[in-house]
Amino acid sequence: MGKKLIIIGAAIFAALFLFSGIMLFSEYQDQKQSARVFKQVTELVEKDFTESEQKKSPFEKYAAVYEKNHDLIGWITIEGTRIDYPVMQTKEKPNFYLKHAFDKSYSRYGVPYIAENCDIDVSDNIVIYGHHMNNGSMFSDLCRYADEDFYKAHRTIRFDTLGSFGEYEIISVFKTTVYSEQGFSYYHFVNAGSESTFNEYVSKCTELSLYNTSATAKYGDKLITLSTCEYSRTNGRMVVVAKKICSDSKGRKQNET
Repeated sequence: MGKKLIIIGAAIFAALFLFSGIMLFSEYQDQKQSARVFKQVTELVEKDFTESEQKKSPFEKYAAVYEKNHDLIGWITIEGTRIDYPVMQTKEKPNFYLKHAFDKSYSRYGVPYIAENCDIDVSDNIVIYGHHMNNGSMFSDLCRYADEDFYKAHRTIRFDTLGSFGEYEIISVFKTTVYSEQGFSYYHFVNAGSESTFNEYVSKCTELSLYNTSATAKYGDKLITLSTCEYSRTNGRMVVVAKKICSDSKGRKQNET
């Protein structure tokens, strides 16, 4: 009887070991595939493009990327981080890119994507989601904003759409939870509707902010809200909110003519 138990135990251990090995290999392959696809996509972005060339449009910069996948809505970059990715949207299939790669194959890494209730040309706030991956890819670097010194060195975010270049100034960095009454439902704010609603959202973001950014937003400003998982608590999220400081298709500052 004892010998049988030992054999059964050994068999179970071997099965678990094999399963773990398969899972690790699968994750490794997914990671390699994700990196390969994003490298290929990045190479499609117009290399010699400069915004000082007034004849060129944002669409021309990302045209080759859009040709590969019409779900492309824009491109997000934070200089000095690994965040440099296409941004997708599938209004008919919410959260599709949570578990799909740019080429639409299954992937745990996904692609940064915009909430389905956002309208890139109209909404007062564009909510952009991205995974927090253990290898530091996707939106993992958002969690580095917990350090105020990191924020001071990375105050702006680049978010271009196919119709407009966009530079954004960070106004708030905070942690919260989702699926909880105690958390802040930042993802519900898309269209202000009124000045008071807009101010209420900005005020709450400022209240929760981990530090004072000395920046704020007023009614009429366009915002982006970046969100990723934050593992210090159950269903935690790291959230970075920024306001647009460019206003036209040539990337000029709002106070320029």
